[in-house]
Amino acid sequence: MTAAGQARPADLERATLDKAAAENFPVAPFFLPRAWRDDLMAVYGFARLVDDIGDGDLAPGGADARALGVPDDEAEDRLTLLDALEADLHRVFAPTGPAPRHPLLLRLEPTVRRRALSPEPFLGLIAANRQDQLVTRYETYDDLLAYCELSANPVGRLVLAVTGTATPERIRRSDAICTALQIVEHLQDIAEDLGRDRVYVPAADMKRFHVQEADLAAPTAGASVRALVAFQARRALDLLEEGAPLVGSVRGRLRLLLAGFVAGGRAAVRAIAAADYDVLPGPPKPGTLQLLRETGVTLRGKG
Repeated sequence: MTAAGQARPADLERATLDKAAAENFPVAPFFLPRAWRDDLMAVYGFARLVDDIGDGDLAPGGADARALGVPDDEAEDRLTLLDALEADLHRVFAPTGPAPRHPLLLRLEPTVRRRALSPEPFLGLIAANRQDQLVTRYETYDDLLAYCELSANPVGRLVLAVTGTATPERIRRSDAICTALQIVEHLQDIAEDLGRDRVYVPAADMKRFHVQEADLAAPTAGASVRALVAFQARRALDLLEEGAPLVGSVRGRLRLLLAGFVAGGRAAVRAIAAADYDVLPGPPKPGTLQLLRETGVTLRGKG
């Protein structure tokens, strides 16, 4: 902390970047080239900051709001913060003009230049978090897929862009993987999301399986909820299988990274199944051995 009691820029960066270790997927593992790791961490820092704003999970004290130029009396207004973040993002991409204000966007700027990144994936992540403030239920599976197009798919597209491997076919496969991972995360976090007044299970599917929101608030899942979760998990697994050929389309250390994404999703689905699809007591998580096993299977091109 500074003498005035405000967080230093380095502290703001570290508070966000340290969360990478708790993610369900490898962010910038040690086996990648240093240049890739640095750029992927810069992208992660932005994505994590956007989600923390959207979920109300910023560090207390208002340091992030001040860094974005948001007055203290508006520091709890998520839409205002997202607007300020978007304005700061435009500074990243502007060829001239003032530098970005937030240290995480200052960190992102050289990555954007070095990798010739476009603003669209970053804007998509902001749009998804704006949507979270305004839309808390999804009627159909197609509605949920449209949300994942904003909230999840940009991450995979940025990984491909940073590593210089983006092609239309790889992007299509990547989108399937990222949407699957988002659906799995939604299943793991049904109880937590409901506590935030959000339900990411399509209402049409809940109706089909005779599940009410009150059923999702129970300490443990009844038979109908388990059947609903199993149905959604199968959808996620099908998307993972659709996307899995992406792994075999690249070589070297990138192949291992992408295999980790697919394997993480597969292992998470297996963990949900092992819990008999009861996700309400807490998110079922795969163990290290299961993750390694799934990674080996994925690298061998098997499902």
